[in-house]
Parts: sequence; C-alpha cells; structure tokens
Amino acid sequence: MAGRGGTARSNGPAAGNKICQFKLVLLGESAVGKSSLVLRFVKGQFHEYQESTIGAAFLTQTVCLDDTTVKFEIWDTAGQERYHSLAPMYYRGAQAAIVVYDITNTEAQAYAEDNSLLFMETSAKTAMNVNEIFMAIAKKLPKNEPQNAGGTSGRTRGVDLQETSPQSRSQCCSN
Repeated sequence: MAGRGGTARSNGPAAGNKICQFKLVLLGESAVGKSSLVLRFVKGQFHEYQESTIGAAFLTQTVCLDDTTVKFEIWDTAGQERYHSLAPMYYRGAQAAIVVYDITNTEAQAYAEDNSLLFMETSAKTAMNVNEIFMAIAKKLPKNEPQNAGGTSGRTRGVDLQETSPQSRSQCCSN
C-alpha cells in the first residue's frame, strides 16, 4: 500500500473498506523540521543532521480509521528562500497542509486558535504526537463522497494558501 519512502503501518484495507487518497503538504521556513516530521511518520526514523530538501520530496503513507483506509500523498517542500517561487506548484490541489515552525514562535498557537485550525506540538526527535497529528488530519478530511480514481466528480475545499476560489478536487474513492 505505501509508495516510495516507507511501509504502511497497517495490514492493508479489509474487504469492503473505503480507500481515500489525499494530498498533504508540509510548509514552513528552512530548518524547522519538515523533513524530520515526515520521515518520523513514514519511516519511523530521525536523523540528527537531516540534509535540506531541494525543491520537494514525495512520500506516501497509509493510516486506517474504522472502515476507511486513508492514503496520504505527502509533499515535503523546501523552505529555503530560493525555492519559494516553486511552493505553489507543490501545494496546488492539496486537501491538507501542516505548517511546521520553530516552537519558540508563540504566535502560531494564537493564529491557529483564532482561525479554528488544528494545532498540535510535535517532536520528530522523540516521536511525540507525530502519528497523532496525521491521524487527527485523517479524521478531519471528508470521506463521505466516494469518487472514481480520477477524481472527476464532486468538489471539496482544498488547501487555500492564497485566498483564491476553492476549486480543488477530492481524490477519495471507494473500493
């Protein structure tokens, strides 16, 4: 079930389970731990000296929720200033985003609360809340509109980072 970068933490979908696929992007400044967070989730690994991402990295991981298997297509974007112009290309059409930041920035929690956003402190180093953040996202994503594999029917609100009209398509499909 898992693509490049790791193995699924489940035994695969049971017969009759719905399978939903969602694009998720990791956003944030350089060296705040985006790659460490996703590598902890997908591979269960932590590297003290993680190299900077160039452009973006793509990984997949699945999680099981009751009668639904959620497959995340995870885009880990580079945070360096020179790659900022590429970011919209990677997050276009995403249904979820994780904004990773340095914990000493206390404005993030207030912003999340003011905008009714999911907020959770995590640590890739200790694995604190890493699986929990992805499970919380999986639980909040809409899974009630089965679609064909091409995602051509139905529309749901995607990640809207530039306040444009919400025109992204859900990629949830039933088995």
